Amino acid sequence: MSSPDAVAGAPGARPTLSAIFLIALVPFLVLATANSAGYRYGASDQAFYVPAVLEAMNPALFPRDSHLIASQARLTLFDEVIGGAARVTGLALPVMLALFQVMTLGLLAWGVIRIGDVFYRTRWAVAALLFLTTLRHAISKSGTNTLEGYFHPRQLAFALGTIAVAEFLRGRQAGVWVLLALAGTLHPTTTLWFAIWMSVATFVAEPRWRRHLLAAGAVAGVIAGWALVAGPLAARLVTMDAEWLATLSAKDYLFPARWPVVTWLTNLAYVPVIVGIYRYRREHGALLPRETGLVAGCLALVLVFLALLPFNIARTALAIQLQPARTFWMLDLLAGVYLVWACAEGLSAGAARARAVAAVLALVSVGRGTYIMTVEFPDRALAEVTAGDGDWSRIMNRVRASEPGSAWLVDPGHAARYGSSLRLAGRDVFVEGIKDSAIGMYERDVALRTRDRVREIGDFPALTPERARELAAAHGLDYLITESSLALPEVFSSGTIKIYRLRP
Repeated sequence: MSSPDAVAGAPGARPTLSAIFLIALVPFLVLATANSAGYRYGASDQAFYVPAVLEAMNPALFPRDSHLIASQARLTLFDEVIGGAARVTGLALPVMLALFQVMTLGLLAWGVIRIGDVFYRTRWAVAALLFLTTLRHAISKSGTNTLEGYFHPRQLAFALGTIAVAEFLRGRQAGVWVLLALAGTLHPTTTLWFAIWMSVATFVAEPRWRRHLLAAGAVAGVIAGWALVAGPLAARLVTMDAEWLATLSAKDYLFPARWPVVTWLTNLAYVPVIVGIYRYRREHGALLPRETGLVAGCLALVLVFLALLPFNIARTALAIQLQPARTFWMLDLLAGVYLVWACAEGLSAGAARARAVAAVLALVSVGRGTYIMTVEFPDRALAEVTAGDGDWSRIMNRVRASEPGSAWLVDPGHAARYGSSLRLAGRDVFVEGIKDSAIGMYERDVALRTRDRVREIGDFPALTPERARELAAAHGLDYLITESSLALPEVFSSGTIKIYRLRP
């Protein structure tokens, strides 16, 4: 990122937030993307979201897989929002998702800048916080990262929540709730944690709002009680039985009681960092007017996590599906803001220290991003907006050209093997082991269906033509994709990957 002083109108002038944003945006996008191992269309969790968007654009798709897709898609308006935007603009879905990724990172940068503007005295400290934010890392055993190399609605909801935090610090309560309402349509659970944070923060910081907050909380409690007892969440209060739980055995991040000690120490380490720096600032008269509320609300998330822990241990479905370990993502944000202040400024008024910290973090970000892209993933472009031009991409294009409603048999691990799920081509897939099992967290029947279908396939490389035809007859499958040479009618191939017809 360019020097924060570069846009000063006069010697010693303080650049505006808009100027910092314009200077920082492109470098921030590049560094955040490089530290996320590049942008890739269709990667990882987009195996959930892209099919949902495709179905929102064309409800005739996925006649067999619609229930599985709806297990998660019905919880948000994400698919309708993206699908509607693609229809209105006429843009191809890969291009639309790339634009949403740019918007997500831009909003995150803006939120970070606005938070830093309140907390820090120098623009160099703001730059340091921006560089820190580009350093993608996992929130331990939470199933999430601070950045992703593809568009994810969770990331967009987090970016909006970051701006909401900045609005809170400026006393703009209306802006807080408008932003969170928007975020809630995209990713409800991420928004829930921000809403709890901001509610407690406002209660502590604004005594005049307490009566209104209590009233709103009472109404929300009644609505939540109805939703849990008789409404749309009623089925989620069930206890997951052993058979259902067994399908989630690989998802250890869902069960904090199974965490190793090091994970507990890592996640709870945010607390002493936040409390220690907050107390230091308070003792030296450096607190912001609303900072006590901000810290109280953030720490309240730890209490929420601990309060949900017994229900998680009891295997109550909702307590598992909420994934409360992601509350530590919000603590990670505040701890980062505090650590930059402690390292870059503290009680010092000079800019030299902040400039040095920004330079160090810039070098770390550039060096790490360069290493990831040139050493760990030397064959990966910084941004792959479409699916590329490899063998798997050609197979996917052939699948897209197949008859609508056709059903496909492919290796259950194909998304990990080839980089994207076959469902991104808009066709039903017999089973996609990794992502279908994750969706099974929300619906027992989906979880058991995934387990049973993986078992039916067995050792996929050893699949015989006879067994493939048996599966096709039992489940209405039309085509098989494999790298094996089989005595079946071949309709297309690219490299070692072949498409066979299973039924006339």
